Amino acid sequence: MKFMHNRFQKIVVMGLGYIGLPTASMLATKGHHVVGVDVSRDIVDTINSGNIHIVEPDLDILVKSAVNSGNMQAMMSPVEADTFIIAVPTPFKVTVGNPKAPDVSYVEAAAKAVASVLRPGNLVILESTSPVGTTERIYEIIVEQRPELQGLVYVAHCPERVLPGHIIRELVDNDRIIGGIDRSSAEKARELYSTFCNGSIYLSDSRTAELAKLVENSYRDVNIAFANELSMICDEQSIDVWELIRLVNKHPRVNVLRPGPGVGGHCIAVDPWFIVNAFPEKAQLIRTAREVNDAKPHWVVDKVLKAAFDMVNPVITCLGLSYKSDVDDLRESPALEIVTELAEKSSATVCVVEPHISCLPDSLAAGGVRLVSIDEALAESDIMVVLVDHRDFRTVDPEGLKRMVVIDTRGIWK
Repeated sequence: MKFMHNRFQKIVVMGLGYIGLPTASMLATKGHHVVGVDVSRDIVDTINSGNIHIVEPDLDILVKSAVNSGNMQAMMSPVEADTFIIAVPTPFKVTVGNPKAPDVSYVEAAAKAVASVLRPGNLVILESTSPVGTTERIYEIIVEQRPELQGLVYVAHCPERVLPGHIIRELVDNDRIIGGIDRSSAEKARELYSTFCNGSIYLSDSRTAELAKLVENSYRDVNIAFANELSMICDEQSIDVWELIRLVNKHPRVNVLRPGPGVGGHCIAVDPWFIVNAFPEKAQLIRTAREVNDAKPHWVVDKVLKAAFDMVNPVITCLGLSYKSDVDDLRESPALEIVTELAEKSSATVCVVEPHISCLPDSLAAGGVRLVSIDEALAESDIMVVLVDHRDFRTVDPEGLKRMVVIDTRGIWK
């Protein structure tokens, strides 16, 4: 089927979270007319007022510009358009014997909603990171809902590849992979992304594109697991892991990553399990890396509890709650897991310093955890645990740390 390229399109973006909202606002500022769809009335109202509900550098400016231009508005259900982009979550679902099975119900629900307003010649793009075969499943749902559209719509997968804290720049500059259910679908999707992407665009089939995203994050997870395993070995031998890594990285073909308290975020901590779930007998290294990284928070908790064992009514302060530095994103955060476990297992007063949030999650507040400033932490703490290497923590004067036990899982004060 031939298609004509229309530079400016009407686009519906399903899901206005960390990927959907930046993508929608970027497209709108490039001249497309964009309708962002979300199930939350609060999110819809916030965006239509020109404001944002997540923290991301420069996103507030982009959204305000997109809304004020008249090119973007938010709604709670999709409308007719030229292109539909699905950017909804793909979390875990708990099944018998498998707590890490991928949940594609949000994607399927979005596909069903989109199917109701599709017209011949429309393009549907899945951006959500998904198990292999999900893009083909979207096409199946469309045909099941609208049999008359068989062979008359385009469906492709274009996985997001951005880093929180740098999303706006990377949306434009990063290379993209586009996999279509057929070649014409991939080519039509490329026409859209070429209107705002400066990076190279590589075409493939949908299954390869889906697995490519999972492999990218699994590769990173395996390498982080190596560093985290080293950190535990070094601790047992009283060896400075940061010094060790600095030295071994002098080798021209060695680049050991930096360890941490675990791995978080909605990508690296999640995507490898999609491969393991689909290929349980083959993905043994990927599974082991996940298990190493999932175990690291519990190792940190044990280390903190050991340090507090002989103290009377100690104050334990954890620096950072997000899954990475300088963002407010708590998804799959090992820091959040560590603080939760400390509050449950310790009789100590547990505090958190997190400059990127104004209040603690309800689960922590209910457990008696306090949100404090860095100055309060320095004045009151008996044990200081660095969990996130926020910029604000790097400037702490080492003199203020001498009277307390410091457990630095990020090596920021070396």
